[in-house]
Amino acid sequence: MNSVRAKKHLGQHFLTDKNTAAKIVGALRPQLGYDAVLEVGPGMGILSEVLLPNEIYRTWLIDVDDESIQYLQHKYPNLGERLIHGDFLKLDFADHFESKLAIIGNFPYHISSQILFKILDERHRVVEVVGMFQKEVAERCAAPPGNKAYGILSVFVQAYYHVEYLFTVKAGAFNPPPKVLSGVVRLTRNAVETLECDERLFWRVVKAAFNQRRKTLRNALAVVIPKDKMSDHPYYDLRAERLSVADFILLTNDIAQHI
Repeated sequence: MNSVRAKKHLGQHFLTDKNTAAKIVGALRPQLGYDAVLEVGPGMGILSEVLLPNEIYRTWLIDVDDESIQYLQHKYPNLGERLIHGDFLKLDFADHFESKLAIIGNFPYHISSQILFKILDERHRVVEVVGMFQKEVAERCAAPPGNKAYGILSVFVQAYYHVEYLFTVKAGAFNPPPKVLSGVVRLTRNAVETLECDERLFWRVVKAAFNQRRKTLRNALAVVIPKDKMSDHPYYDLRAERLSVADFILLTNDIAQHI
């Protein structure tokens, strides 16, 4: 098997530019304390070619595509259990990784948010992420409060990770070329083990706040707490995009006292 056919239903756009691949892999920092790297959706293995010779960490690959798995088995016959045929979104990390790890990949754009939420679920294991997303999603991950790209994804990711937008990749670096630009971001796990608030309530508050982002929080959060129970906290007079992660934690604690 000499190649893999890109499949539209899997959102496959194979990176072909080796310089870009080297830059993406070069953004990993194993000195942060991990010895395993999981590549998601390797396709024909252009990132794998750079990852696998590195002896500082052991590289694992996971792909849901039968054809990609066959291609990679032929290309890397010694990978054994480190080539996982499966859906990353359903992966049981405990079955494969005993210690901390990093995740890297040219992520399928149609499930990029789901990939990020899976990583958040595994945040106690995932020290670092270097990923390529649709540029718009990459910008949302890194956006600060007050930016028009700042939203639900920004708050949830930044609650547990420091996010850096590294560089933009043009469509010509892929086959087939996507109709959008791509962006590479690096997520580095912060020191937060659990938020200093009711985390389930925090998620409800953030989602409700941005679901009606043009409204002030006093109106947007009426689905979480009745207006007559809201305090006189000044945050209620602002819109969601003005609040940082720390602000949302303070607001969640205020709501918890008055529900």
